[in-house]
Amino acid sequence: MDTQNNVDIKNQPTKIRFEYDDDEEAGTLEEVATESSNLEEDTAMCEPEDSFAAGDDKTSADYYFDSYSHFGIHEEMLKDVVRTKTYQNVIYKNSFLFKDKVVLDVGAGTGILSLFCAKVGAKHVYAVECSSMADMAQEIVKLNGYSNVITVLKGKIEEIELPVAQVDVIISEWMGCVELLHFHAVTVWNNVYGFDMSCIRKQSIMEPLVDTVEQNQIVTNCQLLKTMDISKMTAGDASFTAPFKLVAERDDYIHALVAYFDVSFTKCHKLMGFSTGPKSRATHWKQTVLYLEDVLSICQGEAVIGTLTVAPNKKNPRDVDITLKYSLNGRHCQASRTQYYRMR
Repeated sequence: MDTQNNVDIKNQPTKIRFEYDDDEEAGTLEEVATESSNLEEDTAMCEPEDSFAAGDDKTSADYYFDSYSHFGIHEEMLKDVVRTKTYQNVIYKNSFLFKDKVVLDVGAGTGILSLFCAKVGAKHVYAVECSSMADMAQEIVKLNGYSNVITVLKGKIEEIELPVAQVDVIISEWMGCVELLHFHAVTVWNNVYGFDMSCIRKQSIMEPLVDTVEQNQIVTNCQLLKTMDISKMTAGDASFTAPFKLVAERDDYIHALVAYFDVSFTKCHKLMGFSTGPKSRATHWKQTVLYLEDVLSICQGEAVIGTLTVAPNKKNPRDVDITLKYSLNGRHCQASRTQYYRMR
C-alpha cells in the first residue's frame, strides 16, 4: 500500500476531481464487495487532545488508546464507506493473497478486517487490539462463527507475544488524523458573540484543525509532498521535509493550507485506493487545516513557495511536530514566515 501526502491552499476550487464509484447494491459491510474507491482507476484513527487537568500524568499515547474504547469512533469508521468498502474490496477481490495464510491484524478494533480475511479463507488471523474494544471484538468473532479462525489478542503490538513465530500477511488501517474540537477558524477569535477573544489566537493557531473543506474553498493547484511505500519504510521515513510551490488559479485571499493523503493498494490485480482530499467523497479523516498567521492576498498566477517538515514528537512519538516555512512575493502582498504546529 502506498500513501501520498498532499497540500492545497484553502479557498477556491482546483481542476482535478476524484470520483467515487458508489454502488448501492452493497447494503451492508458483510455483503460481497462492490467498487469502493473514490479515486479514478488511473490515479489512519482520530486522536483526542491531551488533558491538562492537575495530577493527570497520562501521555498522549494513553489517550490515543483510550479513545478507541468508545463505540462512537468505531461506528464512525465503519460508516465511512470509502474507508471500509475499499478494504473489503481489496481483501475480497484479492483472496489469493489471504487464502490459507496466517494473517496479523494490527489495531483490529471491532475486528472487521479480520472478519474479511477469515471469510475469504485465511488459515488463521491474529487480531491485536490494545483498547478494551478487544473484549467486544472477541464477542463479535464468536457471534459470527469465526472463533476457530480468529484469535483476538489484547495489548500493544510492540509488547505482545504472538503464539506463532511468523505470519504471512500483515493488515492494518493505520492512517491517523487529529480531532481538535475546540479550534475554529482564525477570524472567530476576534468576535465571539460580541466579545474579543483574540488573545487565544496565537496559541490556537499552533493546533491544526481537522475539518471538512469544501471544493470551492481551494484556490491553488495541488502539490504532492511525499510518497511512502509501507512495505519498504524504515522508522526514519516518518520524518521528512518537502518543498512546495502552490500557484493561485484566481485572485483571492489565503487563510490556511490544507493537507490530506491518498491511499493506493498497489499489489492487487486491479489498482484500488481512495483519496481523503476535498475534491473526493468525504471520509472520517476529513482534511487537516493549517491556519496561517498572515492573511495572504494573492493574484492569479502568483505562487506561495516554501517547505513543510513533519516529524514525530520526541517526547510522545504519536504526536506530530510540523514546521511550515512559506513566502509570497506578490503584487499586493509580500510575506515570509515560519510557523510551528503540534498535532496531538
